[in-house]
Amino acid sequence: MLYAQKVTLYPSFDSRIHSPGKTIYYIDPQKGNDQNSGTIIKNPWKTFKRANQLIFSAGDKLMILAPGKFHQSLVMMAGGNKASPVTISFAPGRYDFYPDSSFKTRFNISNTNDTPLALKAIALYFVNSKYVRLNAPGVKIVLRGKMIETCIDKCENINVHGISFDYARPTVSELKVINVADHYADLKIHGDSKYSIKDSLLTWEGEGWRYPPGWYWQVLDPKTGDLSRVDMNLNKARFANIGGMVRVFFAQNPGFKTGIIYQTRDVTRDCAGIFMQRSKNISLKNIHICFMHGMGVVSQFCENITIDSLSVKPDKKSGRTCSAWADILHFSGCRGMIAINNCFLSAANDDAINVHGTYLKILENPSPNQIKVRFMHNQTYGFDAFKAGDSIDFIHSASLLPFGNDVITATERLNDKEILLMLQKPVPADIMNDGVVENISWTPKVWIHNTVITKIPTRGILITTRRKVIIENCTFRRVHSNGILVEDDAESWYESGIVKDLTIRKNNFVECGEPVVSIHPENKVYKGAVHQNISIIGNRFILKDTSAMSAQSVSNISFSDNEVKTHVPVKINGLIELKDCQNVKLSDNKILIKR
Repeated sequence: MLYAQKVTLYPSFDSRIHSPGKTIYYIDPQKGNDQNSGTIIKNPWKTFKRANQLIFSAGDKLMILAPGKFHQSLVMMAGGNKASPVTISFAPGRYDFYPDSSFKTRFNISNTNDTPLALKAIALYFVNSKYVRLNAPGVKIVLRGKMIETCIDKCENINVHGISFDYARPTVSELKVINVADHYADLKIHGDSKYSIKDSLLTWEGEGWRYPPGWYWQVLDPKTGDLSRVDMNLNKARFANIGGMVRVFFAQNPGFKTGIIYQTRDVTRDCAGIFMQRSKNISLKNIHICFMHGMGVVSQFCENITIDSLSVKPDKKSGRTCSAWADILHFSGCRGMIAINNCFLSAANDDAINVHGTYLKILENPSPNQIKVRFMHNQTYGFDAFKAGDSIDFIHSASLLPFGNDVITATERLNDKEILLMLQKPVPADIMNDGVVENISWTPKVWIHNTVITKIPTRGILITTRRKVIIENCTFRRVHSNGILVEDDAESWYESGIVKDLTIRKNNFVECGEPVVSIHPENKVYKGAVHQNISIIGNRFILKDTSAMSAQSVSNISFSDNEVKTHVPVKINGLIELKDCQNVKLSDNKILIKR
C-alpha cells in the first residue's frame, strides 16, 4: 500500500505510465528541472518525481548525472528482461537522502518489530520489478534520518553494485573515556554524536530522533579490538561541558575505564538497513556499508541471494568504531542458495550472520484438516509465513523432533499474529501436545566462504537450516561469543530449525568466545538427536582458554584434522564437550601450546 499523503509523488502501479523501452532518462539534482523532457542530457529532470511516474521497460536507462540532495525516494518499478535489463547509474560523489518527503510504508520485519504500525522511510525502493541493475561505483549515499537504505520488494533478478551507504548522524553514539576519578569521568564525545545538556542531563540528538543515555552500552578496547556488551545505569549521573569534553559526575562509577571507547543506542527495534522480501535472484556486490540503522541487511522469504565483496566497517576518515546498529546479515525464512563470499563484516551491535526460519505455535485444531497457529515472539510477526503449496513439519517443542508433515492448501490471516492453515491431510492425533510448525519449503542452502568476521559483541554466525551448509576459508577474529552457533528453539525466539548437513572447514578462529563452535539446540527433553551430519575439519583454532567445541543432541559429528593452540597442555577430550551425541569421530587433531 502506498503512503496516501504522497500519492502525487508516488503514484500506484496501476496509474503509472509504461516507458516505451530502450530510452535514456536523465536526472541532475543541481541543474535539472522536472518540467524538462528528461530524455535529453541537456534537459534533465531535477528529482525522482518524474521517474516515479513510470514503469520502466526493457533496455531503459536512468542516469543520475551529478551528486546532490534528494528529499524524495527513488521508487523503481521496472520490467526488464535478461537480454535487456533496466539499468540505473549514479555519477560518483555524495548523495544526501532526507526522509521528510520520502516514500514511507509499513513493514513487519523479522526480529525487528517494536513499531509494527510505524511507517518506514525508504531511500531506494525496488518494487514489482524484474531485471534491474543499479551500478554506482564511487557513490556514497548518506542518510539524513532513520531510513531503509534500499528495499527490494516482490522483485526478481535485481543487481546492486558498487554503492556505499552511511549516516550523517549514526543512531549509535560514541565516546572515549579520557580520565576517570573517584566521582567523575571525562568523556570525549565523537564529533558525529550530537548531544545537548540541559539541567545537568545529557540527551543524544539525531536527525528526527533523540533519547537519553540508556542501560545498553558496548565497550571497545582499542588495543585488543575486543568488543563486548555491558549494562551501565546512568539514571543518577549528571553531566557538564568542560574544556571541549563532557564530565559525567556519579556517586559510584557505573563502569567507565580510561582509554576505552563506549557505544550506546536506543534499543527500540524499528527499522532495517537493507530490507528484501518475497524476492528472488538478488545480487549485492562491491558494496560498502559505513553505518546502517536497524536489523542490518534483512532478507525475508527471499530465494537465491548472492552477497559478494560486501564491506561493513566505518569509514576510516570518520574516526567512528560502529557500523551496524544490530545484526549485519539476517536471513529469515529464505530458500534456494544463500552465497556469501569475500566479505568483511565488522563493528556491529549484534551477530554478523544469522540464518533461521520461524516456528509458529499450534493453538487450535478446529477441524481434521485445519490448524490455527501463532507467532510467539514480539519481534517476529505480521508477515506472510505460509503460502498455498508450502510443506510444513510438525515439531514437538520440548524435544524439537518432528512427528509429521503436511502440505498447505490455503491460508487465512486472522490478525497480525494468528493464521489459519488448511491442510492436505488430517493432522496427527497428538497435534496439541506442545506442537509447533515449521515451513520447510522455505529453508535455504548456505555457502559462506572467504569472509572475515571481527569486532562482533555476540556470535559470528548463527545457522539453523536443514539444507546443505558449508562454511569455509573464513576468519573469525576475536568474536566475543561463539564463532559459530547452531541452535534451534521453540520456546524463546522460536528460530527454527533442524540441521542435517553442516561442514565447517579450513577456517581460522582467533581468540573467539568459547566454546568456539557450539551446537546447542534448546530441547528440554532428549528423545533422540536434533541435529545430524556435522563435520568440523581442517580448521585452525587459537583459543583463549580450552573449549574448541561443545555439542549436544547430535548424531554423526566429526571433529578431525584440526589444529588447536591453547595455553595449557590438554588432550583432545579436554577441548571437546559432548552430551547426548552419537557416532562421534575425533581424529588426527593437532594440539599445540601457545608461546
